[in-house]
Amino acid sequence: MTEWRLHLVAQAFVAQVFVAQSFVALFFVATSSAQAATLTIGVLQRADDDRLDPKRVEQAYPHQPGGPLTQAAEVAVKESAFELDAAKLQVKLDVRSARSADEAKAALQQLSKAGAAAVVLDIPTAWMNAANTVTMPLINAGDADEGPRQQACAANLFHTLPSDRMRADALAQTLLARKWSRVLVLQGPRVEDAAQLALVQAAIKRYGLKTAAVRPFKLSADPRERDLGNSLLLTVNAEYDAVWVIDTEYEFARSLPYKTSLPRPVVGDAGLLAEAWGPRFERFGAPQLSRRFARAANRPMTGPDWAAYMATKAVIQAAMEQAAGQATAPSPAQILKALTRPDFTLDGFKGVRLSFRPWDRQLRQPMLMTDGVSVIGTAPVEGVMHPKNVLDTLGVDAPESLCKTR
Repeated sequence: MTEWRLHLVAQAFVAQVFVAQSFVALFFVATSSAQAATLTIGVLQRADDDRLDPKRVEQAYPHQPGGPLTQAAEVAVKESAFELDAAKLQVKLDVRSARSADEAKAALQQLSKAGAAAVVLDIPTAWMNAANTVTMPLINAGDADEGPRQQACAANLFHTLPSDRMRADALAQTLLARKWSRVLVLQGPRVEDAAQLALVQAAIKRYGLKTAAVRPFKLSADPRERDLGNSLLLTVNAEYDAVWVIDTEYEFARSLPYKTSLPRPVVGDAGLLAEAWGPRFERFGAPQLSRRFARAANRPMTGPDWAAYMATKAVIQAAMEQAAGQATAPSPAQILKALTRPDFTLDGFKGVRLSFRPWDRQLRQPMLMTDGVSVIGTAPVEGVMHPKNVLDTLGVDAPESLCKTR
């Protein structure tokens, strides 16, 4: 009987200790939360994004997102928890959606009034003029068009996703390194394809390649236009070392490899690709990042995911650098000042420190050359030179930049 009573007393004592410890833990959590300043990072995305239609996502088209970029932002916040706690900061993601340029403008203004320190963007080029209506830093992680980096640039608009010109330069460097100097270019019928052609031709000229021919293609159900989609006819009667296909719809391009009249490699929008990220990149801690993202999102990490991850990390790092000695979260002006500092750099798991260019706010970065299965190389390629930073051999360099806001 005595042993039984002693056992009950011991259980009661343990329970009391557990309750006391729980209250102490809750007290410290509450105290820590009360002391931590809240850093709000906005995420502005497209509502009803057709790129995320399940049937399209299943196709895994090049350069396309595999899911909402908010998942990458959430991973970046989670990974920064220890550093944020040390800096007495807590991050809140404020996600907004827009269906038009007007809605995007309104959402940015609402985020500004709500106290957002910066906003990660996944919106089309045509909506980015809204950047001029706010002063907080905006970081484009979802659009590769040159416009917001050139004529339509803004002093507060940054870019972590590589531009289309950066992809073209990376491919041109790779062709040069492999001595595939004669290029047959196949161009699609869309307006976007024509814009891409201009960038491809600029990259070909920059690296001294030769254009064997430029030939238009078209996928059509009209029997009279059937030959315009015949890859054998399109690639006959020319001497070339590689076929560069420009197809922003990706339907024709995906069926082109191994169907050319000469046994030659295909590059561009099929075959050999230049991407911001490859889930099978095996160096510089990249496998660990890919695995962490895959566990969180249940899918492979794409280039836009990496860009959104880096955009969020950039804001967090800038905030932590500015938060020392402050009782409140850094202001948008402080974040902007940190991001534009010449010595502000980021670790992007690509082997070198990454920084924003002062002339177009583009994040300097190596490109991964992939066949969609494995990463077979990187650009800039060995031997390519630049007077200041070899990463500036990818994309529009300072002397040719059309951005006039700096």
